[in-house]
Amino acid sequence: MSQNQKPESNLTTAPDGARAPYLSKSKFLSGLQCHKLLWHAYNAKDKIPPPDAQTQAVFDQGHEVGRLAKKLFPEGIAVGQGGTALAETTRLTKEALKLRKPLFEAAFAAEGGYCRVDILTPVGRGDWDIVEVKSTTSVKDVHLHDLAFQSWVVSRAGLGIAACRLMHINPDYVRQGPVDPQKFLVIQDVTQQAHELFHGIEDKVSDQFKVIRQPGCPEIVIGPHCDDPYECPLHYQCWSFLPPDNVLTLYRGAKKGFKLLADGIFGIKDIPDGFPMTENQDIQRRVAMSGKPPVSKDAIRSFLGQLEYPVSYLDFETFGTAIPLFDRTRPYEQVPFQFSLHVVGSPGNQPKHHMFLADGRVDPRHEFLQQLRDWLPDAGSIVVYNAAFELGRLKECCQLNPDFKLWLTGVEARMVDLLKPFRAFRYYAPGQKGSASMKAVLPALAGRSYDDLAIREGGTASLEFLRVHFADVPDAERQRVRRGAGGILRPGHGGDDLDRGGSAAAG
Repeated sequence: MSQNQKPESNLTTAPDGARAPYLSKSKFLSGLQCHKLLWHAYNAKDKIPPPDAQTQAVFDQGHEVGRLAKKLFPEGIAVGQGGTALAETTRLTKEALKLRKPLFEAAFAAEGGYCRVDILTPVGRGDWDIVEVKSTTSVKDVHLHDLAFQSWVVSRAGLGIAACRLMHINPDYVRQGPVDPQKFLVIQDVTQQAHELFHGIEDKVSDQFKVIRQPGCPEIVIGPHCDDPYECPLHYQCWSFLPPDNVLTLYRGAKKGFKLLADGIFGIKDIPDGFPMTENQDIQRRVAMSGKPPVSKDAIRSFLGQLEYPVSYLDFETFGTAIPLFDRTRPYEQVPFQFSLHVVGSPGNQPKHHMFLADGRVDPRHEFLQQLRDWLPDAGSIVVYNAAFELGRLKECCQLNPDFKLWLTGVEARMVDLLKPFRAFRYYAPGQKGSASMKAVLPALAGRSYDDLAIREGGTASLEFLRVHFADVPDAERQRVRRGAGGILRPGHGGDDLDRGGSAAAG
């Protein structure tokens, strides 16, 4: 844009003839999830917080998958690359359409709607296929609404749409050498599903324009939609009226919680007698009323009685990326890159600490196993928090390194899961908010938190590890982060496997 050029107006003619902002496909999907979120996107954008690091990482991996997808269309043409001015991108699209080549990011605007199509491919004499690229491993409902909106806009702009296709990651892909996009990605024809949604798009667009033009923010009652299909960026704002021990923190009781809210009951302590609850939910209510944690002494004594010295306390950190970084790895497979091991030789002894932190861009799994086998005692209990996660990762590593399988058999027999007594509510402290995750249990039980750590949780640890080892960063920055990574697994802190176990990137 030259200095003398005026910025393009962001207004269009809405379906009812009034002037309103363009409705992009991302804003349309926001409107399907929540009208309050849609209204903020146009009228109070400054109130919407920017994406956090985990969400941004999902976006970044999506862009990487998108770049890989374009390799399947070697004759493809990027339309208006880097441009944002609507008139210019749509003009360039009209010119590119004449070439009858696959187009990347072709831009269309019609009847108030606006979209840029990931990949538009020519078919027959004049029609086109829409190909939407996603970094998920399956088709989701939100993808179908996405494609239906694009199809509506593109067809209203005058193009004939032959098919709607969803290109996503093949969950069974295993990397061997350079990533092969032909095998890494699969294409599903979802024309019928998108077509079924197509006919309702015009009414939905009209309704959303009415929301956008409202002078005040619509009042929307919180509900399951706040986290479906994505966690809403206004979540904290909309839920801030709830007390800490609110009914939505009932253990495995989301439906009950929303029913109680509808009846005007916000706090767990205010749940009336006779309301149907599970045993654990009733424990929550009693704790919320009394402020005193129940202690099942016999159960805890039995749990502690199974510990045999030397006792080893073990925790992992992992990362999982959409595009596998190493051979013999699947999309989003969790690759362990760090462990912390504290060994207490006998009662009353101070723990001896061992830590492994992978270095460089090589596959860390063999060295991870080797170091763990060298430092882990041959006898005694191995205490982990959420053993299923650690054991699952170890088994995956041993599939690639079969020489460790016999050793792992002995390790598995000695594992003790510290999560179990907390998940069974044998001890439940005020402040856990229905959660048995380490982040909830540690502050409630020990009065300690992650706040004084340079890297405070496993999700951040994995992102930082990837950033400093697989991006172009100065060595001084790499060393600074590696020093901070030692803090996340200091004695008494431990990683949070419950929150970390599902990769953020899997979205």
